[in-house]
Amino acid sequence: GGGEMAEPGPRNKEEAVSPAPKKRRLAAGERYVPPPRKRSTGVSFGAAHFAETSYYFEGGLRKVRPYYFDFRTYCKGRWVGRSLLHVFSTEFRAQPLAYYRAAARAGRLRLNEEPVSDLDIVLKSNDFLRNTVHRHEPPVTAQPIQILVEDEEVVVVDKPSSLPVHPCGRFRHNTVIFILGKEHDLKELHTIHRLDRMTSGVLMFAKTAEVSKRIDEQVRERQLEKEYVCRVVGEFPEHEVVCEEPILVVSYKVGVCRVDPKGKFCKTIFQRLSYNGKTSVVKCLPRTGRTHQIRVHLQYLGYPIVNDPIYNMEAWGPDRGKGGKIDKTDEELLKALVEEHRSKQSLDILGISEEDLNSSAENKDCGNVSDCTKPAQADPINENCPAEDTKDPERNDIAACPLNSDTNVETLEKDKELDSCENQDGQTGENSSEEKDPLCVECKITRRDPSPKELVMYLHALRYKGAEFEYCSKMPEWAMEDWEE
Repeated sequence: GGGEMAEPGPRNKEEAVSPAPKKRRLAAGERYVPPPRKRSTGVSFGAAHFAETSYYFEGGLRKVRPYYFDFRTYCKGRWVGRSLLHVFSTEFRAQPLAYYRAAARAGRLRLNEEPVSDLDIVLKSNDFLRNTVHRHEPPVTAQPIQILVEDEEVVVVDKPSSLPVHPCGRFRHNTVIFILGKEHDLKELHTIHRLDRMTSGVLMFAKTAEVSKRIDEQVRERQLEKEYVCRVVGEFPEHEVVCEEPILVVSYKVGVCRVDPKGKFCKTIFQRLSYNGKTSVVKCLPRTGRTHQIRVHLQYLGYPIVNDPIYNMEAWGPDRGKGGKIDKTDEELLKALVEEHRSKQSLDILGISEEDLNSSAENKDCGNVSDCTKPAQADPINENCPAEDTKDPERNDIAACPLNSDTNVETLEKDKELDSCENQDGQTGENSSEEKDPLCVECKITRRDPSPKELVMYLHALRYKGAEFEYCSKMPEWAMEDWEE
């Protein structure tokens, strides 16, 4: 975290008198690297984080004024002995090298808090890199977050579609956590479960670590029941359908999964509620909590969610992935998906940008978040947010971290050497001088705004039930029996 913390005093007399270790003499021209800072865990997003920028509303969308932001990372083992130039050109390809040179000239790259003017500088172990970027977040729906329940233990909300639960990828202020903190003064919340960005519905937060732990136990003992409702293409069978196809993550960056025998065990129970001649409303009871589980199982069964921006796309081929028939390699599939969104100018709906795609830094062979070292984050080369609902016994790859901790919320990976990101002191997005930045690629592009309709996907978490609680939201409009597109 913050580095603002004072160092603790001596714990006992012994310690106070032992002489300070002598600094090793540096050879001529050798660079001194300060020891890594102690991290204060458990510090929430504080006032400074919330004050980085502000929201404004336009055309049914919630937008974030662009703002300056520091990505911070400790030098990774594989970078040691390589120059910054080399690391930028091989691992941070979101921007051309010319950008990094300009950023260095403008004083936006700092190594151990010293401005870096020379990108040929060779990295050493424990080097701490800080990279100031001008951030543009994609718009989300202007629909308010409805608070269903708030007491001393929990906050339960009805999350609108298009909103990530917490910072990830290109989203920070346009997330449930930040909106609750800034607009409802609900800070220090602990996530218990998550919903996909495009999924709406019941989302529960714990107010204390104890409550969070208590409910986590229930998650582990499978005492939690979840019920979703969705609208799918075609006439879903009238009888109960159980799908137990294993699911594999194809890409963490784009956030795409598919059925594959090598995947993780999965089970979803489906029951049709109604059929209007074109589309069916289906109740879904996921028995496991895999990423995109409901969406992938429905696609596999041949009844994809009507407006699913990933699993109901032509990129999957003529059958749109029914029965797991794709006839494309993973690379071809991803390329086709990205192309299809590019042609519709809707990459934002995927939560990725052109820059993210240039940085094709994704490891090809990585099958699991925890075993792939990602070059994420001295630059926003980010993952899509995982999870229909992660935190479940088989998903120990994502630590159940209180989301207020200044640990690695940005990437949610085990790679804890990556410090959280912080804004430069005292800069807020209010003054218009920050609206345009001379080095920023995003500032030069005009993007098409999504229509509010594009930001809705017909999948909604209706009910979340534990041993001693049950929370429900009302049926979404599109799930009514007589509803017409």
